[in-house]
Amino acid sequence: MKGKYIYHPVKNFGINSFRIKTLLIFILVLNTGLIYPQHQIPRISITIDDPTADSADVLSWHQKNGKLLKTLQKYNIKAALFVCGKRINSIDGFKLLDEWNNSGHMICNHSYSHSYFHSKKINAEIFKNDFLKCDSIIKKYSGYTKLFRFPYLKEGDTKEKRDEFRQFLFNTGYRNGSVTIDASDWYVSSRMCDTLNINKDFDITPFKQYYIEHIYSRALFYDSLAFQLTGRKINHTLLLHYNVLNAMFLDDLIVHFISKGWEIINADDAFSDEIFSSQPDILPAGESLVWALAKETGKFDNILRYPGEDSFYEETGLNEFLFNYYSKKNINNSRKK
Repeated sequence: MKGKYIYHPVKNFGINSFRIKTLLIFILVLNTGLIYPQHQIPRISITIDDPTADSADVLSWHQKNGKLLKTLQKYNIKAALFVCGKRINSIDGFKLLDEWNNSGHMICNHSYSHSYFHSKKINAEIFKNDFLKCDSIIKKYSGYTKLFRFPYLKEGDTKEKRDEFRQFLFNTGYRNGSVTIDASDWYVSSRMCDTLNINKDFDITPFKQYYIEHIYSRALFYDSLAFQLTGRKINHTLLLHYNVLNAMFLDDLIVHFISKGWEIINADDAFSDEIFSSQPDILPAGESLVWALAKETGKFDNILRYPGEDSFYEETGLNEFLFNYYSKKNINNSRKK
């Protein structure tokens, strides 16, 4: 996260259209001649990174926990929770994990310190010890599952670091808890929270709308790419974060996917897909698993950006989306007077 972003209807006005970006995804699908057989229904699971017991937010951790778990229970969905140890290493943090564990969700490893593995200061040995520190915290839970998700989805900037840690995961009985659909929900959430911290009564409708369209457009992109790579519909793992945005609007996101014909599946079913045994031979290693497999072929460089997802891809689109919404709202309010 690069600083704070607060919506201003003039300063934050962008020139590119979010809807044009979304349309380009559909054009990509059409141009590749993808016609999905009716029996191949797109399937997606929910994975959530970085639970935290820090309540210095628009919602307390109790509120976020309650809303997220209630939504998942409503649709009978079992998610995978990827735990960064330092963020839950407290009495409240253990209570948070207890609630997820008791609700039948998977408790997985996301390192202790959330270090950047591509840093020259972080070697494989340091990274292993950090991994083990988190493992020692989560292994007591019945939902403990040996899946590891790399912080920032960075899996090694050199062949030596990449291969050494892959072997370490294998030796410890772990698998890579890869993401197939990556996105930037965290950025939209940070922008929304900055706005609400200034005015708690501010209309946040456009943040919800942008969030849903953003996640769905990235899902379409990665699903079409996966279909080109495998010739089938894979079981997807969607990367979301433990934040205010998802606490408030995960229900709406699930409804949107269902309305578009997607099936929401449990995370353990998603990770049973054979695609998750893949180990793409690319450097630097990481990003979405679908992105990495596409990069490995060398055939998709014209549509693969690096990094796969980040805030700077969404800033202009979100700014324009907000500007258009509030401008239209102000015009409508003026007409009513």
